[in-house]
Amino acid sequence: MLNATKMKKTTKLLSTITLMVVVLFSNPSMAQMKETTIKNNSTSNVLLKMDMRKLWEDHVTWTRNVILCLVDELPGTDQAVKRLLQNQVSIGDAIKPYYGEDAGKKLTELLYAHINISAEVIKVAKEGNETAVGEVNIRWNENANEIAEFLCKANPNWKLADMKMMMADHLKLTTDEIMQRIKKNYDADVLAYDKVHDEILKMSDMLSDGIVKQFPEKFTPATSKKLAAE
Repeated sequence: MLNATKMKKTTKLLSTITLMVVVLFSNPSMAQMKETTIKNNSTSNVLLKMDMRKLWEDHVTWTRNVILCLVDELPGTDQAVKRLLQNQVSIGDAIKPYYGEDAGKKLTELLYAHINISAEVIKVAKEGNETAVGEVNIRWNENANEIAEFLCKANPNWKLADMKMMMADHLKLTTDEIMQRIKKNYDADVLAYDKVHDEILKMSDMLSDGIVKQFPEKFTPATSKKLAAE
């Protein structure tokens, strides 16, 4: 009699658990949450963010390499400059699938100017010519605003004020990196690089997030499956 009672309780417990499982997995909200998670973490989305971060990390890494070469008069300067300029081509190429060939070339052109002017900043700062530094910085900031305006026109998710602030911060942090190296304040020099590295990752994520918002059809689970299969 006791065994029969225990069996009934066990059967009732199993029935309750089964019902809970059925309700849990048939709940539409759970299915929607799963679909949203897949979409937000789609392979194509993640790949874009990773690729964009790699490009912009290369940008600050090779900029630092050139700063060290020019300030400390190290061998390999020409090679470092060449690699840095190639990075600007790669960044331009990265936006071509979304904005076209001409837009990619235009971005590379603007970034080429950004790099060439930065080399002038290093040169006149090393000479201690404050007047020349001020003049070159005006051109550097004008170029930064051109880049911000170009990006803003391409994608409405990239707000002009945000892009201008990002570019201004980038110039400020890069200038600090240059000046600390020239002054031989090596602890501050390392800290300056860490700051510009952190800032460029924020810029990179802003760019990739904006592309995903503007072209959601390119970042669906179906697109991800296609990329994963390739």
